[in-house]
Amino acid sequence: MNDLTKRIIPCLDVKDGSVVKGVNFLNLKTIANPVELAKKYSDNGADELVFLDISATNEKRKTILELVEKVSRVVFIPFTVGGGISEIEDIRAILLMGADKVSLNSAIVKNPSIISQSAQYFGSQCIVAALDAKKVDNDYYIFINAGKVNTGLKALDWAKQVESLGAGEILLTSMDNDGTQAGFNLELNSLISNAVNIPVIASGGAGAHSSHFIELFQNTNVDAALAASIFHYNTLPVEQLKADLKKEGFNIR
Repeated sequence: MNDLTKRIIPCLDVKDGSVVKGVNFLNLKTIANPVELAKKYSDNGADELVFLDISATNEKRKTILELVEKVSRVVFIPFTVGGGISEIEDIRAILLMGADKVSLNSAIVKNPSIISQSAQYFGSQCIVAALDAKKVDNDYYIFINAGKVNTGLKALDWAKQVESLGAGEILLTSMDNDGTQAGFNLELNSLISNAVNIPVIASGGAGAHSSHFIELFQNTNVDAALAASIFHYNTLPVEQLKADLKKEGFNIR
C-alpha cells in the first residue's frame, strides 16, 4: 500500500445541463443541478471534482463551456472536465474557463499524439487519460464512445502507453462495476495501478459502505477513489467517508 495521501473525488456525470446517473452506463436518471452540487462538494471537504459531459462525444459536440465556467466559480478544489474534447483548442478553452485538468478518452484512442502534444503545451499535470475498461474473455479491454465501442486495446497495454506519452494521471472506470454499488473492481485496479507510476483514480462500483473504499486502498495502489451516486444521494457523505478512512489509518487530507 502506498503511503501518499488518498483522495476522495465526487463525479458529476452531466447530460443536457443536469447531473445524471445510470447503471453500467445505461438507464440514466436526472439528479441535480451541477453548479449547486459542485459547490456542496467543494464546501464539504471533497479533495477534487470531476465533471464529465457524458453525451458530448456521441452527440459530436463540445463540452458545455458556460457550465464549466459557472462550476469553476463556486469550487475551491481541483476540478477536472471531460467529454467531447478532441483537440488542443478544446483543452485550451476548458482550462481558460477555470478547469485545472482535462480528461480525455475516445479522442486519445483515435489520436494518441494528442496526449504528448497537450502534455507539452499545458503540462502533464493537466492531462488525465480516462480508461473505460470491461472484461471480455478473461482480459480487460478499452471501450470508447461512452462504453459503446470495444477498441480491441488491452487495458494494461493502453495504460502503459498513455503514461509513456505524457499523461499525468489515469481515471480508470470499471464498466462491469459501474453504478452497481457492489464495490470497486479490485482486480482491474490492482492490475493497472501496479503497472504504472502515475496516479490512478479508481471509478465504478462504490457502494454506501466505507468498507468498499478501505478494501480498495488496502488491496491496490490507486491514489484516489471516485464515486457519484452514494455522494449525490447522501447515502455516504464525503465527510463521513473521510473520517472513517482516517480511523483506519489512511493518510487523508
